[in-house]
Amino acid sequence: MYEYIYPASLVLVALLAFNFNQNHNTKLALVMLVIGAYIIYSNETGYTATDFKNEMVQSIDESAEEFVDSYDAEVNKASKK
Repeated sequence: MYEYIYPASLVLVALLAFNFNQNHNTKLALVMLVIGAYIIYSNETGYTATDFKNEMVQSIDESAEEFVDSYDAEVNKASKK
């Protein structure tokens, strides 16, 4: 069942893009093409938007921890003077 999700989603996106183009809604047709390109890219590479989000959250978390550590060190230095 799951092996049909990828081709079915591409067919659906292609049909929507065609329909939007026929109704002179070029912007939505382009959005559908971009979504289709993303589906193909994520299927071929295995790299999804969730992976990107998780990497960004982890990066922000690490930066925040470094900032808090450096801020705490500066506050402790100032309070000892």
